[in-house]
This record gives sequence, C-alpha cells and structure tokens, in this order.
Amino acid sequence: MEEGTRTKKTVFVGGIPDDVDEAGLLEAFSPFGDVIEVQIPPASTNPAQQTGNKHKGFGFVTFGSTGDAQDAIDNMDLNELQGKVIRVNLARAMKSPMQGMGNNKAIWESEEWLKEFAKPLAQSGGAALRAQTRGDNAEDGDEDGEANGAEDAMEE
Repeated sequence: MEEGTRTKKTVFVGGIPDDVDEAGLLEAFSPFGDVIEVQIPPASTNPAQQTGNKHKGFGFVTFGSTGDAQDAIDNMDLNELQGKVIRVNLARAMKSPMQGMGNNKAIWESEEWLKEFAKPLAQSGGAALRAQTRGDNAEDGDEDGEANGAEDAMEE
C-alpha cells in the first residue's frame, strides 16, 4: 500500500439509496469497526431550491483505524444497501479547478517575480509613451484625445 493511503481512515460510499440517512449508513458500516463520523452531503446547498432528493447519493464514513476502513471497503464494495449496489473505496481529497495551477494569486503578486521582471516606470517605456500620447493630443486639440492617442501609439 502507498504511504499516502496507509493513513487513510475515511471511505467514500457512492450510490446510496435516497431513503438512507446518516443513521442508516452508520448502521451498515459499524460492524467493521469504530465509526468516528458519517457525512452525507445534502442535495442542494440552497434551501430555496428544494429538490426531491435529500442527498447527492454519496457519503463518507470515517473509521478509528485504517484497518477498519480497509475491512469496510473489502466487505461493502459492490454489495447492496437497501436493494441498491454501492461503491466503497478510499476517500480522496477534493481537487479544486484551480488546483494544479498553484495558488490563487497572480504571478506578478509574488516578490520574486517582481524583483526579476518588473522595471521602474521610467525605464519601462510606458511613461515616455504616455507623455508622448498626451503631448500629441494636446497639440491636436482633440477633446477625446486619450482614445486617439492610444490608437496613434498602436500604429507606430
């Protein structure tokens, strides 16, 4: 068994019938060891949107030991719970859509990136371009000079 899965004590239970609640799941899994916690996520997180289902059809059972969790997997996976075949395996951490891309901060918010790539405004060319654009617009007498100045800067 891998190092990360050896410490797992929580099992995922999928395909739970609609009429099974946390007490029913506790009753079904308690023969395999000390159950610490049973969770069945509700079908809707918005109370205004009531659906026919009480839950999403899956749940989590946390045992006191990894051996108990493995016994539950070995005995309950692909077995029936109130007439419906359930899937039981080790629970894995939920991955967010942004996970794998690092954290949720923009890259230019890190000090290391700024030290390596950022330049003072005077050296970046942005200040000179802005001054040139503002100067050109003032001479042309345009009321909406900023928009035209930006277009002129793009053409160069």
